[in-house]
Amino acid sequence: MTSPRPLAVVGNVNVDLIMGPVPPWPAPGTEMIVDHSDLRLGGAAGNVALAWQAFGRAFQIASNTGSGPFGDWLRQGFAPQSARWPIADTETTLSVGLTHPDSERTFFTSRGHLDQLTWPQVRDMLDWPRLAGGMLLVCGSFVCEALAREHEALFAHARAHRVSIALDTGWPADGWSAEILRQVQGWLRYCDCLLLNEAETRALSGGLSPDLAPASLLPLMPERAVVVVKCGPDGAVARATGGPLLTMPAPRVTALDTIGAGDIFNAGFLAGWSDGLPLKACLDRGVRCASTAVSTAPRRYTAAGELPG
Repeated sequence: MTSPRPLAVVGNVNVDLIMGPVPPWPAPGTEMIVDHSDLRLGGAAGNVALAWQAFGRAFQIASNTGSGPFGDWLRQGFAPQSARWPIADTETTLSVGLTHPDSERTFFTSRGHLDQLTWPQVRDMLDWPRLAGGMLLVCGSFVCEALAREHEALFAHARAHRVSIALDTGWPADGWSAEILRQVQGWLRYCDCLLLNEAETRALSGGLSPDLAPASLLPLMPERAVVVVKCGPDGAVARATGGPLLTMPAPRVTALDTIGAGDIFNAGFLAGWSDGLPLKACLDRGVRCASTAVSTAPRRYTAAGELPG
């Protein structure tokens, strides 16, 4: 049996405070009591790393924290991989996620430390020779603004070291302006795997549906690239260059907490890629991991009796 291909993730790690459920927005000046709250390690890169930890996967993670108790807590939670993370001289980013009865979410995120993560810091945190032949997931681009300005340098460096790039951009705070679209389309020529949700895919493809968008995005990417569209409770679809559209429905579950579901899908999908599984099997693994996570409390990442990863 061949060894798994190496995995790494770079992007945002922050503190998540999840509260809810919250029905229609309360009037100003009032107070609302909610049934559930959870203070936890989070962020797009953090959620992926937590899932890989649960799978027992070896991986690298490049991120940063702010100073103070929250920064200490994040670094302890991701030790020993966090040993080389830089500490920004500012508060640690806090994201408050409010869940709603219809499973939608509202987020309030402080700027904090995330926009101080830079490409030279990321370059020096990762062991590039050890990552050769593997995949680097880049996520949280629109909250790690300084790093995003140097994405092309990051991508070119990765390719020079035989490291494939997976990209999950997230949603830009000010929407998909023409400038943002041009920027992301420029990134695609370096990206071997694009992992987007349905709304992000429609924005990037000019409004195309998940079944049509991959064919329009693949010509902007390298040879043998893959586009994956995460469709929430409807599962996911994917298409590789020259291949058919593949679909994977999600099992019917009762969603308890959908925050981070897309990140957990990414972790499961890329774990499958690391194992050399076919594309449809990678889709299946991502969907099953995300479905298990959103329907369990405390959160689990695989169904009972399954092997991790």
